[in-house]
Amino acid sequence: MPVVLYTDPAWVIGPDGAVDCDRADVEREVYGTDIQMRFGPCRDGAFDVSGDAFLGALRGADAVAIYRAQITQEVVDLLKPGCRVVARQGVGTDNLNAGLLERHGILGFHVPDYCVDEVSSHTVAMLLALERKLIAQDGLVKEGRWSIHAGGVPRRTGDLSVGIVGFGRIGRATSRKLQPLYRRVLAYDPYVHDDLMRGYGVQGRPSLAELFFDADAVVLHAPLDDSTRHMINDMSLRPLRRGALLVNTARGGLVQPEAVLERLRDGRLGGYGSDVFTPENPCDHPVNKEILTSPHTVVTAHRAFLSDASERSQRLRVAEEIRRVLLTGRPPLFGRLA
Repeated sequence: MPVVLYTDPAWVIGPDGAVDCDRADVEREVYGTDIQMRFGPCRDGAFDVSGDAFLGALRGADAVAIYRAQITQEVVDLLKPGCRVVARQGVGTDNLNAGLLERHGILGFHVPDYCVDEVSSHTVAMLLALERKLIAQDGLVKEGRWSIHAGGVPRRTGDLSVGIVGFGRIGRATSRKLQPLYRRVLAYDPYVHDDLMRGYGVQGRPSLAELFFDADAVVLHAPLDDSTRHMINDMSLRPLRRGALLVNTARGGLVQPEAVLERLRDGRLGGYGSDVFTPENPCDHPVNKEILTSPHTVVTAHRAFLSDASERSQRLRVAEEIRRVLLTGRPPLFGRLA
C-alpha cells in the first residue's frame, strides 16, 4: 500500500498540542483504504521540519505533502527512488524547490488559487486598519484613554493612490476590492502586460520605483524567488512618498526588515502591515521583533489564507491530486510545476 507523509500539517494538531489523527477526516475520505497516511514528528504543538527525526520520517514515503518544510538535496536523497510526488499545501513554491524535484524525476505541485478571496480580503483589512488607525485607537480606548484624535488623524482614501506589487490571481482580486476605496489603483508586475491591467481598471507602472513614487500605499503580492528576495530594501523605498503605508501578505523574504524598521523610525513609512516574516515567527528575529513594538504596525501570524472553506479546499485538492498520481500514474491536473 502506498504511503503519503504529511510533514507539518498545522490542521492535525489538537488543543493539547499533540497530533490528532481524527482531524485528518478530509484525507481519509479521499484515500480510503488505498493509501496509508503518516505524519511528521511533532513536539509541544510544533512539527520538526529539520533534524534526524524529520529526515527519518521521510524514508519509505511514496508521496510527501509539505507546508513550511523545505525540500533540499538531503531530503530528495532520502526520498529517492520511491517517492513519486511532492505537494505544497499552499500557494507559494519557494520551499518546494521545483527544479531539484524535476531533476530527480519527482513530480511537484501546489494549490495556487484556493485562497484568493481570503488573502485579498486580509490585505485590504490590514491596509484599512492602518489607514483608519484602528489598532492604536483600540488599545487607547481599552486603556481608558478616550480621545478622538489620539493615535493620529486618518487620511481620506478617496483622495489617494494605492499600488500593487505583483498582479497575479491575488493581486487582481485585491485590485477589485481596493477600487471603491481609493482614487487610483496602480500596479507593477514585469510579467503582466499593461493591457491586462487596464482591463481590470488598474494603471500599470513600468518599474517598482515609479510605482512607489506615485503611491500613497503599497501592497505586496509578488512571489518569492531570487529576483524578488529583499526587493523591498533601503534603495527601493527611497522614492516612497513620506507617510506611505506598506502591507505584505505574500512572503517575508520580499522585505528587508532593517530597511522597514529604519523607514518606520524616520517617518518615511507611516505604517507597516505584515502577515509574513522570515523567520516565520517575528519574535525569533531581533529586527522583526523591534518592528512589532512600533505603534504603526499591524501584524498577524501568517494566516491571511485561512478560512474554514479555504483550508478544507486546499486539503481536499492536495489529497485528490496525490491519489491521482499514486493510483493512476497520471500527473496532477492542477498546480503542476514545470
